[in-house]
Amino acid sequence: MTVKWSNGTLLSPSEQTPLLRDDPAIIGAGDRQEPVADEPSTRELIVILGSIWVGVFLAALDTTIVATLSGPISSSFNSFSLLSWLATSYLISNAACQPLSGRLTDIYSRRWGLVVSNVFFALGNLICGLANAQWSIILGRVVAGMGGGGLLVISTFVTSDLVPLRKRGVWQGVGNICYGAGGGLGGVFGGWINDTLGWRWAFLLQVPFLVVSGILVAWKVNIPVKNSDKSRIKRVDFLGATTLVLTMVTLLLGLNTGGNQLPWTHPLVLISFPVSAIFLGLFIYIEARVATEPIIPIRLLLDRTVASACLTNWFTTMAVFGLLFYLPLYCQVQGMSATAAGVRLIPQAIGTSIGSLACGFIMRAKGRYMILNYLAMALLVASGGLICTLTLTTPAWLPFVYFFMMGTAYGSILTITLVALISAVDHEHHAVVTSASYAFRSTGSTIGITIASAVFQNTLKAGLWSRFGGLKHAAERIARLRDSLDEIRKLPADWIPRALDIYMISLRSVFLALLGLTVLGALASLAMREHKLHNNLSRR
Repeated sequence: MTVKWSNGTLLSPSEQTPLLRDDPAIIGAGDRQEPVADEPSTRELIVILGSIWVGVFLAALDTTIVATLSGPISSSFNSFSLLSWLATSYLISNAACQPLSGRLTDIYSRRWGLVVSNVFFALGNLICGLANAQWSIILGRVVAGMGGGGLLVISTFVTSDLVPLRKRGVWQGVGNICYGAGGGLGGVFGGWINDTLGWRWAFLLQVPFLVVSGILVAWKVNIPVKNSDKSRIKRVDFLGATTLVLTMVTLLLGLNTGGNQLPWTHPLVLISFPVSAIFLGLFIYIEARVATEPIIPIRLLLDRTVASACLTNWFTTMAVFGLLFYLPLYCQVQGMSATAAGVRLIPQAIGTSIGSLACGFIMRAKGRYMILNYLAMALLVASGGLICTLTLTTPAWLPFVYFFMMGTAYGSILTITLVALISAVDHEHHAVVTSASYAFRSTGSTIGITIASAVFQNTLKAGLWSRFGGLKHAAERIARLRDSLDEIRKLPADWIPRALDIYMISLRSVFLALLGLTVLGALASLAMREHKLHNNLSRR
């Protein structure tokens, strides 16, 4: 079978022919074609993307800022039950709204998607800063999460709209540096503001910057949207959007509350998972059979490269986020302070930025990504294997090396999978497949932490009871040991070495489980195909 373009040439489909590719000679003509923006100069790109990355930096900052502010906020409201919901409410609304951004900004434009996201994010932070009740600050976190999620994912769409595939990885690497800087500084910024001005100003100080970012994107971001005979409101897939949001919210609610705020046997947790599965089934049916412009076209997810990239993101994000949660605990078991343990993660953040940017430059030079994928996945598996060898007596400098390797590999994988999946589909579908990829990453991070927590707690419980179950006051002390690492120092001298060994065995079990997820991600990545990385936006 051959396809005839309007210029008379014939093309035989191959593994490098993107899915649903329309005639490049008539891009922009007719209702079915996706308008392509003119490629801006480097100076124009810096101005446009820089205005967007202000919001990306603040969205990343807001994700980690609560790590140091949750205690002071909870104390000011005299409710430590509020502590866990401050982060959970933001993450759930963030993840639930991201998958909607692709189709909605296809219909209403990237510009207004970014403006609305900035408004929601600023409004959420304003509500948090002025909150005088528990319900109001949780509401503020939900609203901020909706805006922050939109800022992160729409910035990726805009970059793909304005940058040819061959250069796409470089600009993604720069964007990842902004995101990494925000995430890395969030905890430090929150602690400093709390100590100087009070926790409310950590939220209020973000509002003016978000207003400026909103004005800049309204002025500078002007990407053409696809015309249609239908009104915009009729093109919105409300059924699909509703069922997708309910799927994400119920799944993440169960994963985030189970074992943290509530026991796994609590009715809310038990009900959330089957309800999420029901809504997922409804969503798939609506997208495949009912919606005329589905939020996420199911046929796209069936493409080999798209499915492989999404699953690779899913498994590797599970592994990396599980490690980010438990590697500081390992450092504290070694006897380090919480601050010193946090410092050990800085190489991971640096490696993520370097890996992403380096892969971008190599893809721009060579126009290929699969060999980079093999190398990145091999490096991630190797770093995961080396982390499994950590012991209580491991020299302090070795974790720096292992964590840097992990970050370099993960940053590379994020850029490689993004370029692979948008190169596998026609330009008009890049936003919706990117949205799908972000949905896999959002759920993967939560699932990874949940798996790691389950492995750690069960192994630790079994180990403590096997060693100390027959001793006096064992039940009381074992319960305290499972809840706080500080309890180890309060044990009788002959208990401490055995308790540390049990902690180390439990951590190694976590690392091995996460290594297994890394291997699954490596295997999933092998299914990706090598697609052509064009030097121009029309992909000719």
